[in-house]
Amino acid sequence: MGVLKQLNRTLAVAALVLVPFAHADEMSDDAIKERLKPIGSVHVAGAQPVAAAGGARSGEDVYNASCTACHGAGVLGAPKPASADWKPRLEKGMETLLDHAINGFNAMPPKGTCMDCSDDEIKAAIEYMTDGV
Repeated sequence: MGVLKQLNRTLAVAALVLVPFAHADEMSDDAIKERLKPIGSVHVAGAQPVAAAGGARSGEDVYNASCTACHGAGVLGAPKPASADWKPRLEKGMETLLDHAINGFNAMPPKGTCMDCSDDEIKAAIEYMTDGV
């Protein structure tokens, strides 16, 4: 009976060790790459963000992804798109407005928390929000 128990244990261990190898042969190279791809990315403060593979986003895309939460409702005085609230800001010039948007100003956090946005994308979002003012 002792030999039979030892044989069962050996077979059980062998099955546990060999089963993953049997499944690895069934996976395609693409499936393996998908399974091993990174789940996130790291942004180092002060580093220039890398543009997404699809190219620069439009002002509307940036607004919808990052700006609408505050500017859509006018949170803490954020000017709403296409409203007269932009006029005093625009009178200071686009350069000043862009500097405030990129570096933060009053309640506006730097880049409106869109840290992966390029400066050009921030400018496009401003132009989208100020269109028609």
